[in-house]
Amino acid sequence: MTLKRVGILTGGGDCSGLNAVIRAVTRAAVIQHGAQVVGIQNGFDGLVTGRTMTLDTAVTRDILTLGGTILGTTNKGNPFAYRELNEDGTIRVSDLSDKAVQTVRELGLDCLFVVGGEGTLEIGYKLQQKGVPMIGIPKTIDNDLEGTDYTFGFQTAVQVACDALDRLHTTGRSHHRVMLLEVMGRTAGWIALEAGIAGGAHIILIPEIPYDIRHVVRKITLRAQGGSPFTIVMVAEGAVAVGGSAITQEAATTRLQGVPQLGGVGNYLAGLIKQEIDLEVRTTVLGHIQRGGSPCAFDRVLGTRLGAAAVKAAAEGKFGHMVALRTPDIVLVPIAELAGVVRTVPPTSQLIEAAEAIGINMGRARM
Repeated sequence: MTLKRVGILTGGGDCSGLNAVIRAVTRAAVIQHGAQVVGIQNGFDGLVTGRTMTLDTAVTRDILTLGGTILGTTNKGNPFAYRELNEDGTIRVSDLSDKAVQTVRELGLDCLFVVGGEGTLEIGYKLQQKGVPMIGIPKTIDNDLEGTDYTFGFQTAVQVACDALDRLHTTGRSHHRVMLLEVMGRTAGWIALEAGIAGGAHIILIPEIPYDIRHVVRKITLRAQGGSPFTIVMVAEGAVAVGGSAITQEAATTRLQGVPQLGGVGNYLAGLIKQEIDLEVRTTVLGHIQRGGSPCAFDRVLGTRLGAAAVKAAAEGKFGHMVALRTPDIVLVPIAELAGVVRTVPPTSQLIEAAEAIGINMGRARM
């Protein structure tokens, strides 16, 4: 089909590589098809409020290396459950999906490119079912999206976390301290696992394997007794104790995003460890440093490939699909098969097997 006018939005949390995708979609649409490109601002919220901007090769010329997204993003703009504050501070939830569909039609879009993770793509798929022609592009630093080997943003986040571990090693060794690094990972521990292995962590705690603090303490004690009076602990923010639940900072009812804000497990663990071991314990929370900054080369290339492939798929009329990396190729995956599905680290993962084989403790009895 002929592409005359297309739109693109970025939903969910920001990550490195978003601008690489925006640039690739814009350039491929303009150069190959002579199409106009409309940027939807602030994710799906822009479809509800009608906020847009014009994208062209000039606007996107210097954004390849930039972190974040020039379109802005928000977690509160789900048009099927649009959350707004009342004057009394309570939250009202409305279905404004028809308004979002109307915006797409008024803009005259031949295709809407939806860039996001499982939640964002699920919303995009629902709009597809209401008549919006859409193509999904996988984005999340957590790498927890089904159907693709990697999502862009993940490798940059892993590198940032690995760099932090390199620095914690030197200060931990110098002062004989237990150093905890808390990274993102609500329900999936891919960042903690890969960065922990790459950065030489001695203990890695992820949401998929509930930890027993006794085994964590035992690992630290054995290292001290063996002449290594420092330990590096990598922990995902969603890590949970056996029989416990994730540590949250804020209740879901007080946030327009509608989800609990995780964080604090690092300090919580530090308190438990201090009760058992006569060593200094320090916690570093990496937080949004993992999301910001320039994308690594891998994510720049992947974002470019996904953006260009998405435009090609739209021109072929293959709506309702997500472009995905199945190494070494970019393929199309039906969004119906993956929308709303979170890919967690399998208990039988070879990454976990490799980690435990070299002596990394995953919070359970096996050392």
